[in-house]
Amino acid sequence: MKKQTIANKVISKIYGHGRGWCFTPKNFLDLGSPEAIRVNLHRLEKRGIIRRIYRGLYEYPRKHPSIGFLSPNPDKIAQAISFRDATCLQPSGAYAANMLGLSDQIPAKIVFLTNGSGRRLKIGNQEILLKKTAPRNLAASGKGSGLLIQALRFIGKNQIKPFHIEHLKKKLDNTIKVKLQKDKILAPEWMHSVIDSIAEDSDVRIR
Repeated sequence: MKKQTIANKVISKIYGHGRGWCFTPKNFLDLGSPEAIRVNLHRLEKRGIIRRIYRGLYEYPRKHPSIGFLSPNPDKIAQAISFRDATCLQPSGAYAANMLGLSDQIPAKIVFLTNGSGRRLKIGNQEILLKKTAPRNLAASGKGSGLLIQALRFIGKNQIKPFHIEHLKKKLDNTIKVKLQKDKILAPEWMHSVIDSIAEDSDVRIR
């Protein structure tokens, strides 16, 4: 059997993740030297297979049959940065609310809380802000509960309505509701009763 080249391994990994995947050279360091990876990514970019969307950040772009290449998914971008920098990132503000269907607003500026360096990224028409925050605000990052806490914070204490709660009760599965009960301590005190209402029909209680 013919031995696979680094080039073949790189493109196979990209295709394996599918369109919309965002990545950095670090994702391929198990396949070859940093220089070999850099050269191969540059070749794929020149061939139009991938595109560089920011310094050291690439995408295997999604393509619409009528309008062509679509904008990168902000969450995919965040995952790539998080992996590269070994940091935690948590969607925040209007973007968190939008992800949970609590807001139709598509924010012009997408905010992620981070324990890494704060920075601003301009990617096409999107502006992504990485905002350094206290460890407490990231204690539930990567969980549905962390996303919900940030979304409720955006909506605000006096703006939470019964329809918000009913929407979340239907949208969130039982696993996330159980986590919510456990992670309630990480939320501001005013959110506790809201979280109790959302998680009240979960099958398992955290004692």
